[in-house]
Amino acid sequence: MKLDFIDLGKLSISKTNMRYAKKLPDMADILPTVRARGVLVPLIVRPNCAEGAFEIVAGARRFSAAAIVAGEKGDAEPLPCAILEEGDDAAALEASLIENVARRDADEVTQWVSYTRLVREGRSIADISDTFEMPEAMVKRILALGNLLPRIRSLYAKEKIRASTVRHLTMASKSQQRTWLALFDDADAYCPQGQQLKNWLFGGGAISAAHALFDVEASGLVIIADLFGDERYFADSDAFWTAQLAAVEEQRARFLDAGWNEVVVLPKGGNFREWEHRHAAKHKGGRVYIEVRDSGEVDIHEGYVTAKEAVRLEKGEKIEAAPKASRPELTSRMQTYIDLHRHAAVRAELTSHPAVALRLMVAHAVAGSPLWNVRIEPQSTKDDDVRESVEVSRAEAVFDEKRRAVLALLGFDAEEPTVTSGNSMPLAELYQRLLDLPDRAVMDVIAIVMGETLCAGSAVVEAVGLQIGIDMAAWWSADDAFFTGIRDKALLTAVVAEVGGTEVATANAKEKGATLKAIVRDHLDGNNGRTKVEGWVPRWMAFPPAAYTKRSGVGTATAHTEAVTHNAKAQREAA
Repeated sequence: MKLDFIDLGKLSISKTNMRYAKKLPDMADILPTVRARGVLVPLIVRPNCAEGAFEIVAGARRFSAAAIVAGEKGDAEPLPCAILEEGDDAAALEASLIENVARRDADEVTQWVSYTRLVREGRSIADISDTFEMPEAMVKRILALGNLLPRIRSLYAKEKIRASTVRHLTMASKSQQRTWLALFDDADAYCPQGQQLKNWLFGGGAISAAHALFDVEASGLVIIADLFGDERYFADSDAFWTAQLAAVEEQRARFLDAGWNEVVVLPKGGNFREWEHRHAAKHKGGRVYIEVRDSGEVDIHEGYVTAKEAVRLEKGEKIEAAPKASRPELTSRMQTYIDLHRHAAVRAELTSHPAVALRLMVAHAVAGSPLWNVRIEPQSTKDDDVRESVEVSRAEAVFDEKRRAVLALLGFDAEEPTVTSGNSMPLAELYQRLLDLPDRAVMDVIAIVMGETLCAGSAVVEAVGLQIGIDMAAWWSADDAFFTGIRDKALLTAVVAEVGGTEVATANAKEKGATLKAIVRDHLDGNNGRTKVEGWVPRWMAFPPAAYTKRSGVGTATAHTEAVTHNAKAQREAA
């Protein structure tokens, strides 16, 4: 490497430079200095194919600032440059990266582009890690972005999606990424992000490799990992459970060999109720309880007896030790065999017991399970006045009152915001509670759960409203949020005609929107000498809905059309 002064016209930005092919870099922090004192720190350059010409691998911002100053002054001074050896691409890349990381943080996608070039030039992850003084895990994380479709990388670089979403997308196949992008682009679709994205990718049954009691690498089980290297999951949950339950039995045997009188393995998904037990030493009859969670986690509780047994110990009585078992009665294979046959028999008989099946389904919808993932309608809006309008409406007050009644019926906390997913009661216990309820009470639970999970703005809302025959005038009246949302003058004129008549609308057609809104309010309230209109509901809100103009863009009308189309299709197929 040698130092020299090179004319501005003989310099260009190299493709290896991190800032190549991007818009003009931000130079606000260095431009005043370059105007006053010129470029002081040498650019790093190397010869290119043209004779006497050089390309910049580090120093694009100084070069761009110098070009601006040259345009302002009308002449250009040669720039100080450090010239690299010809053809040293990897060294050039490292020079560009080191300078840019030190001077102005580059986004991860830009770093990925440059790190990928370094890898192609023969640099290892360890080399890159040493050069930039960052952990290898961070280098892997940045290189992992290569598994993403270019559009997803672009969204990440523009901060349109979070890092947690990108982390999970690195585990997705290309087809899954394309499907996700379609959801992202659809304003009316639910696009899972963050933790919900993981559930979407794995169907709600993701089991972390961190929960395994066995040697994951030695097991040979297929692992799906985020390419950042931080999270790993089992591709086959059934294979995981076979290995995990076998490891639990091995753990149980080790405790028995260590002198514990009894080791209790709770059924999968069962909870160890610590408040019903007391600590007790091994020599006093304390047991080991092994809790196997549906998530795959295994918690071990050493040295416990039941509360009743603790009272006996305090009285000096001994607890009869359970006979030691050298090995379980059933192997994990036989347990699986039995579980699957019992499952087959139960679901076959369930077809003849619809009342039981109904209660079981409600329990799943409320409590969830490894196979059930029910989401609650968030009723989200970015406008505070719209949110408040809904919250204080008569409809919400009635629904909340009935929801509280159902919470009490099920024995849930009355302050829980929802019945669905609103309590930690185990699924089996909730099912047993529902069995004790009469059909009418179960139907009340169903109505609340369905209301909490009914998707707003969907065709099914339209279908239900039409079937029930909802009169919106009984549930809604115009408020400030409603009038704030109407800004189209043609629509306001049509509304005036609807509540006040054609003559009133024609006479005020040239008035401002505020005046038209005041006329509508006066008719609805019967003020200022205007005839009071009772029970008025705008066409969009009625069941069935309608538009005021021939323009599109009325969501309820679109949903109605969809519902009618589906109904007609069903009738044709039935015929």
